[in-house]
Amino acid sequence: MKDVRLFDTGFSAGEGLARFAQAVPDAGGIVSFVGKVRAEQDVKALELSHYEPLTLPGMEALADRALERWALDGLMIWHRVGIMQPGAPIVLVSAGARHRRDAFEAVDFAMDHLKSDAWFWKRERRSDGWHWIEPRGQDHNDLSRWDILTEQD
Repeated sequence: MKDVRLFDTGFSAGEGLARFAQAVPDAGGIVSFVGKVRAEQDVKALELSHYEPLTLPGMEALADRALERWALDGLMIWHRVGIMQPGAPIVLVSAGARHRRDAFEAVDFAMDHLKSDAWFWKRERRSDGWHWIEPRGQDHNDLSRWDILTEQD
Protein backbone atom coordinates (compact mmCIF):
# COMPACT_ATOMS: atom_id res chain seq x y z
CA MET A 1 0.00 0.00 0.00
CA LYS A 2 1.41 3.36 -1.03
CA ASP A 3 -0.24 6.73 -0.42
CA VAL A 4 1.74 9.70 -1.77
CA ARG A 5 0.09 13.11 -1.94
CA LEU A 6 1.02 16.72 -2.46
CA PHE A 7 -1.29 19.34 -0.92
CA ASP A 8 -1.63 23.03 -1.67
CA THR A 9 -4.05 23.44 1.25
CA GLY A 10 -3.86 22.16 4.82
CA PHE A 11 -4.30 18.55 5.83
CA SER A 12 -5.07 16.78 9.10
CA ALA A 13 -2.18 14.58 10.22
CA GLY A 14 -4.49 12.81 12.68
CA GLU A 15 -7.03 11.93 10.00
CA GLY A 16 -4.28 10.82 7.65
CA LEU A 17 -2.73 8.56 10.26
CA ALA A 18 -6.12 7.06 11.17
CA ARG A 19 -6.80 6.30 7.50
CA PHE A 20 -3.32 4.80 7.12
CA ALA A 21 -3.74 2.58 10.19
CA GLN A 22 -6.96 1.17 8.71
CA ALA A 23 -5.20 0.50 5.39
CA VAL A 24 -2.45 -1.61 7.02
CA PRO A 25 -4.39 -3.81 9.49
CA ASP A 26 -1.72 -6.53 9.61
CA ALA A 27 1.14 -4.19 10.50
CA GLY A 28 2.66 -4.99 13.88
CA GLY A 29 3.60 -1.35 14.27
CA ILE A 30 3.22 2.03 12.64
CA VAL A 31 5.87 4.72 12.86
CA SER A 32 4.97 8.28 11.92
CA PHE A 33 6.66 11.63 11.69
CA VAL A 34 4.81 14.93 11.45
CA GLY A 35 6.86 17.98 10.54
CA LYS A 36 5.29 21.33 11.46
CA VAL A 37 6.06 24.98 10.83
CA ARG A 38 8.17 26.10 13.76
CA ALA A 39 6.45 28.49 16.10
CA GLU A 40 9.57 30.55 16.78
CA GLN A 41 9.23 34.13 17.94
CA ASP A 42 10.03 35.87 14.69
CA VAL A 43 8.60 33.34 12.20
CA LYS A 44 5.36 34.74 10.77
CA ALA A 45 4.91 32.23 7.92
CA LEU A 46 6.68 29.54 5.92
CA GLU A 47 6.45 29.17 2.16
CA LEU A 48 7.33 25.99 0.31
CA SER A 49 7.56 26.23 -3.45
CA HIS A 50 8.39 23.34 -5.76
CA TYR A 51 9.03 22.29 -9.34
CA GLU A 52 5.69 20.74 -10.17
CA PRO A 53 6.73 18.38 -13.04
CA LEU A 54 9.21 16.61 -10.75
CA THR A 55 7.74 16.86 -7.27
CA LEU A 56 5.01 14.22 -7.16
CA PRO A 57 6.87 11.77 -9.46
CA GLY A 58 9.96 12.22 -7.27
CA MET A 59 7.95 11.58 -4.12
CA GLU A 60 6.46 8.44 -5.74
CA ALA A 61 9.95 7.20 -6.66
CA LEU A 62 11.17 7.87 -3.12
CA ALA A 63 8.27 5.83 -1.73
CA ASP A 64 9.04 3.00 -4.17
CA ARG A 65 12.68 2.95 -3.03
CA ALA A 66 11.61 2.66 0.62
CA LEU A 67 9.08 -0.07 -0.20
CA GLU A 68 11.78 -2.03 -2.06
CA ARG A 69 14.35 -1.62 0.70
CA TRP A 70 12.27 -2.54 3.77
CA ALA A 71 9.57 -5.12 4.46
CA LEU A 72 6.65 -2.72 4.76
CA ASP A 73 2.91 -3.26 4.73
CA GLY A 74 2.48 0.32 3.60
CA LEU A 75 4.00 3.76 3.32
CA MET A 76 2.40 7.19 3.37
CA ILE A 77 4.12 10.41 2.32
CA TRP A 78 2.03 13.56 2.44
CA HIS A 79 3.66 16.93 1.83
CA ARG A 80 2.34 20.46 1.77
CA VAL A 81 3.33 23.36 -0.49
CA GLY A 82 2.31 27.00 -0.35
CA ILE A 83 2.22 29.47 2.52
CA MET A 84 1.66 28.05 6.00
CA GLN A 85 1.32 29.53 9.45
CA PRO A 86 3.31 28.45 12.55
CA GLY A 87 2.07 25.13 13.91
CA ALA A 88 0.65 23.93 10.59
CA PRO A 89 1.70 20.45 9.40
CA ILE A 90 4.15 20.42 6.50
CA VAL A 91 4.82 16.72 6.09
CA LEU A 92 3.46 13.39 7.31
CA VAL A 93 5.43 10.21 6.72
CA SER A 94 4.11 6.91 8.08
CA ALA A 95 5.30 3.36 7.61
CA GLY A 96 3.55 0.20 8.71
CA ALA A 97 5.51 -3.02 9.07
CA ARG A 98 5.42 -6.39 10.82
CA HIS A 99 8.52 -5.37 12.74
CA ARG A 100 9.25 -1.92 14.14
CA ARG A 101 12.81 -1.51 12.86
CA ASP A 102 11.69 -1.60 9.22
CA ALA A 103 9.06 1.05 9.91
CA PHE A 104 11.46 3.32 11.84
CA GLU A 105 14.15 3.12 9.16
CA ALA A 106 11.74 3.67 6.26
CA VAL A 107 10.35 6.85 7.85
CA ASP A 108 13.85 8.10 8.67
CA PHE A 109 15.02 7.38 5.11
CA ALA A 110 12.07 9.20 3.56
CA MET A 111 12.44 12.22 5.82
CA ASP A 112 16.19 12.53 5.21
CA HIS A 113 15.54 12.59 1.47
CA LEU A 114 12.61 15.00 1.70
CA LYS A 115 14.64 17.36 3.88
CA SER A 116 17.83 17.52 1.78
CA ASP A 117 17.33 15.88 -1.60
CA ALA A 118 13.90 16.97 -2.76
CA TRP A 119 12.08 19.35 -5.05
CA PHE A 120 11.13 21.97 -2.48
CA TRP A 121 12.42 25.46 -1.76
CA LYS A 122 11.70 26.92 1.64
CA ARG A 123 11.62 30.46 2.93
CA GLU A 124 10.41 32.06 6.14
CA ARG A 125 8.69 35.38 6.56
CA ARG A 126 10.06 37.22 9.55
CA SER A 127 9.47 40.76 10.78
CA ASP A 128 12.22 42.01 8.44
CA GLY A 129 10.97 40.15 5.33
CA TRP A 130 11.41 36.82 3.56
CA HIS A 131 14.54 34.66 4.07
CA TRP A 132 15.49 31.54 2.12
CA ILE A 133 16.18 28.48 4.27
CA GLU A 134 18.91 26.06 3.17
CA PRO A 135 19.44 22.53 4.50
CA ARG A 136 21.92 22.47 7.37
CA GLY A 137 25.17 20.52 7.27
CA GLN A 138 23.63 17.94 9.58
CA ASP A 139 20.77 17.44 7.09
CA HIS A 140 23.31 16.55 4.38
CA ASN A 141 25.14 14.22 6.79
CA ASP A 142 21.86 12.51 7.63
CA LEU A 143 21.19 11.97 3.93
CA SER A 144 24.68 10.70 3.11
CA ARG A 145 24.51 7.93 5.71
CA TRP A 146 21.99 6.10 3.51
CA ASP A 147 24.60 5.87 0.76
CA ILE A 148 27.04 4.40 3.25
CA LEU A 149 24.45 1.91 4.50
CA THR A 150 23.61 0.90 0.91
CA GLU A 151 27.29 0.16 0.23
CA GLN A 152 27.42 -2.06 3.32
CA ASP A 153 24.29 -4.05 2.32
